[in-house]
Amino acid sequence: MFLSWKVNALGVDSDCLPRISQIGQAKVRLPQAESPPRILILDDSPTIRYTLKKDLRQMGAIVSEAANGVDGLNIAEAEDFDLIITDVEMPLMDGFTFCAKLKSHPTKNSIPVVILSSRENEADIEYAFKVGASNYITKSNARKDIRDRVKEILDRRSLLNGRTVLVVDDSPSIRNLIDKALKKAGFRVLLAENGQIALDLLGRYLPDLILSDLHMPMLDGLELCKIVHNNRDLAQIPFIIMSSDGDRAKMRQLLEYGASSYLVKPFNIEQLVVTTERFLSDYFGRVLSERKHLEAERQMLIASISSLVLALEARDQYTRGHSESVASLVVDMAREMSMNEGLIERARIAGKLHDLGKIGIRDDILLKSGPLNDEEWKILQLHPIMGAEILSPIASLADIIPAIRSHHERIDGKGYPEGLKGEQIPLLARMVAVADTYDALTSDRPYRKGFSNEEALAIIKKAKGEQLCPECVESFLRSVEKHSLD
Repeated sequence: MFLSWKVNALGVDSDCLPRISQIGQAKVRLPQAESPPRILILDDSPTIRYTLKKDLRQMGAIVSEAANGVDGLNIAEAEDFDLIITDVEMPLMDGFTFCAKLKSHPTKNSIPVVILSSRENEADIEYAFKVGASNYITKSNARKDIRDRVKEILDRRSLLNGRTVLVVDDSPSIRNLIDKALKKAGFRVLLAENGQIALDLLGRYLPDLILSDLHMPMLDGLELCKIVHNNRDLAQIPFIIMSSDGDRAKMRQLLEYGASSYLVKPFNIEQLVVTTERFLSDYFGRVLSERKHLEAERQMLIASISSLVLALEARDQYTRGHSESVASLVVDMAREMSMNEGLIERARIAGKLHDLGKIGIRDDILLKSGPLNDEEWKILQLHPIMGAEILSPIASLADIIPAIRSHHERIDGKGYPEGLKGEQIPLLARMVAVADTYDALTSDRPYRKGFSNEEALAIIKKAKGEQLCPECVESFLRSVEKHSLD
């Protein structure tokens, strides 16, 4: 699947821009997958439309179609699309004219257009890019190239669309020119007339890229670049200098101070937009790649820890599979509570690792066939703390640790290890407590037979509000009822 599909060609609204205090320091904002891509196909051939539509739907896209440029333009103006693929030779309006009109539209001009044509001469290809096409594919190569080109364009669009660029220049005409060009390309724009005003904005907002003039009053581009580069919360932002000073030594000095690139004025405005897109595309592409790599390492780490828990449970026939069962129950509860997929995944991990600390409990206590004495019980009560300590060096699991540490706390404050009460107990811990209680009740133990489903549910209902969180119990009961009806 592609990365993200939400289109945003809006102008600047400071209330919509990301504030540093909201997203945390030195954090990169990445697009989140939201909905399938919407693609419009324009071609007077029903066969080509059908073939393209079939291929694109297999990629997960929602596809609309039109047989000519006039109908296509009307559809494009009425609906939101992430990509348009158009033939050149069509009745009423050809593909070149369609593309030119779309690119002159005030709100639809940022939609990428792919020209798909049987024409293969250089003049047509050059003209396609002149009228604003993002790509040109010949029909002879369409089946081979279309999927990769579409994915590449949409991935790039999803990485860049709605990104925020801070433009710093003391010339109102240049600020206005760059502002219009970047907004047309789908960017949000913040404007500052000098480096000091830019610093004030950087105290409130975290842009994705900075375009700055070199010579400005109050605080010039060189000093602004140095300040940004030396601030750990801002140093990651690509910084491009714009200047009429083409001195090579000055360029090297700026690069030494942290500038990412240098544009010599006067420059073509399209050159600036392309440079901006390239920097952000490369930058966020690297960030996304690193994120995927870290997530893969995180999943391997979780799998390794989970294997330890499974090995621990395998020593005792009565607890074998307990953590997997708890994880499954907690996931059902999370879905019932309409949590997003990220929280559901964290709930699953918390359920799987909740008893990790039992690795540090002696076998003669953990595997004892009868009731524990007071001293043994105090030792067993240490396992939530041990589990939290085992996971504490792993930064990517920091949000799971409170659930591990507190899953034996009680709503009435009589739990352990800290005697937390009510909403002092983290929500994930309260969820795990319900699932843990149910699985323990329905499992056989050396000293008792497991309760029936009905008996266990009755005990859990009775414990609601005293031992167990009422909200979590209700979500658990609803999930159990749904599964019983399946």
